[in-house]
Amino acid sequence: MTRYATMFEQTRGRGAFGAFAMLGDPDPEASLDILSTLVMAGADMIEVGIPFSDPVADGPTIQAAAERALRRGVTPGLCFDLLAEFRHRHPKVPVGVLTYANIVVARGRDSFYRHCADAGVDSVLVADVPAIEAAPFALSARENGVAAVLIAAPNTPRPTLARIAELGGGYTYCVARSGVTGAEREMTLNHGELFQALADYGAPPPVLGFGISTPAHVRAAVEAGAAGVIAGSVIVKQIDGENCSIGRISRLVAELKSACFPPALSIPAQAAGVPE
Repeated sequence: MTRYATMFEQTRGRGAFGAFAMLGDPDPEASLDILSTLVMAGADMIEVGIPFSDPVADGPTIQAAAERALRRGVTPGLCFDLLAEFRHRHPKVPVGVLTYANIVVARGRDSFYRHCADAGVDSVLVADVPAIEAAPFALSARENGVAAVLIAAPNTPRPTLARIAELGGGYTYCVARSGVTGAEREMTLNHGELFQALADYGAPPPVLGFGISTPAHVRAAVEAGAAGVIAGSVIVKQIDGENCSIGRISRLVAELKSACFPPALSIPAQAAGVPE
């Protein structure tokens, strides 16, 4: 089984919790420690960004993280080194890359996915490549043993969902709201038909992202039928240079993760070894 398949089997009956961070933010060494912190605090899967100067799918929080990393001289090559070290530290945790077509094409599609595979990456989501243009990326990913994660939304036409099911792997990234990434206070879910259509087409498990920032959001996503969630901006907000606090990040992740469990199975934060 792939790491994603194993994870979803292990989290059956509750939701999988995914945590996002920008590679190299606030600096390369601290970035690795933060990724380990996310895992130790309870993240079932990790998603990382490669710093890019024009991240069109990202809101101001993640854009700022990319800019901090770029100012530190973080390059895609260094990101692969960081990912390889993460895989050495955490051999069983699924890790996915969220990136943009420029980054992939600049290195060459096959070369990019080969570097991902060599670094232990499980999946790649190319955020600005729509499903209609995704086939060359998905084929190259598959040939190198990497899952191609594609994006779906409640208003995605059914023929496109069928294409997403055909090309996608690992999980299906389902947006919780329209627009760019960001932490939201309110979230309205109408994803029942989307989840059912994806299941009908045999798509990878649906994971909700974009705007997941509170335990209530996590709980609502799981109750709506999502196989998991990914929280990004709310975590990245805690990673801001001198203001970065490992303890604060740990407590936040543990709190969000606890909402993945049905009430009878909820686990106190301290059970995950979270610092006081």
